[in-house]
Amino acid sequence: MKQYLDLCHYILENGHKKDDRTNTGTISIFGYQMHFNLNEGFPLLTTKRVHLKSIIHELLWFISGSTNIKYLVDNDVRIWNDWPYAKYKASESFKGETIEEFAEKIKNDSKFAEEWGDLGPVYGKQWRNFNGVDQLTKLIEQIKTNPNSRRLIISAWNPAEVDDMALPPCHSFMQFYVCDGKLSCQLYQRSADVFLGVPFNIASYALFTMMIAQVCNLGLGEFVHTLGDAHIYLNHLEQINKQLKRTPRQLPIMKINPNVKSIFDFKFDDFTLEGYDPYKGIKGKVAV
Repeated sequence: MKQYLDLCHYILENGHKKDDRTNTGTISIFGYQMHFNLNEGFPLLTTKRVHLKSIIHELLWFISGSTNIKYLVDNDVRIWNDWPYAKYKASESFKGETIEEFAEKIKNDSKFAEEWGDLGPVYGKQWRNFNGVDQLTKLIEQIKTNPNSRRLIISAWNPAEVDDMALPPCHSFMQFYVCDGKLSCQLYQRSADVFLGVPFNIASYALFTMMIAQVCNLGLGEFVHTLGDAHIYLNHLEQINKQLKRTPRQLPIMKINPNVKSIFDFKFDDFTLEGYDPYKGIKGKVAV
């Protein structure tokens, strides 16, 4: 995806070195926007392999309203494990377990999962119960009944609860737009980890837009990705530069089971990706 590589180039050429919460250090810019036409293919990065299974399961987890990593761990998705593990590691209950052993205990011990697997009122909680409001249900109803509304919004940023979250929402605000029978989505992301997070975020919200379009009988428009603090961690520079030497390949096609008519009925097996031919994956450490 040229849009992603252009972002990487822009940060390297125009960014400023900044300290950050994780003490890793970043090259950072403020304010950037990418547009993805969802009719031109599914925007899944091809300059490195991206783990689609994690993206789909995480999105289904958000939609369900869950905030406990057990569902993810049960499906061998590890992307949220670092934050509850760090909390467990700092507790008196910690007995020297590795993060892999911690995940096994989450998977096999429901009481342990209940105590140590919850992330606080993160994305799913806010999507489904923002101070008593089921934003997702309301959004679908509004798109169907009042598609010209300028209030087709879901916010994950809840000031009343943000301090109780394991990680305050990075992708924090989305607005939907219906025009000529097509659905578009613009996401505002306050903090964007360009190497690890942004490829996931692009694919996740593109897929979310496709799912909502299907259940609302709409065609596909654009996914617009607006970034606040967009940064490359200093320990990801080698990985970014490796991608910049690769030529993007043709985008794959995402096929969604057309029989699903409710946003809450989607299952993992309802999604099939065709024609994905990425370069090999590139590993990088998450900054916690």
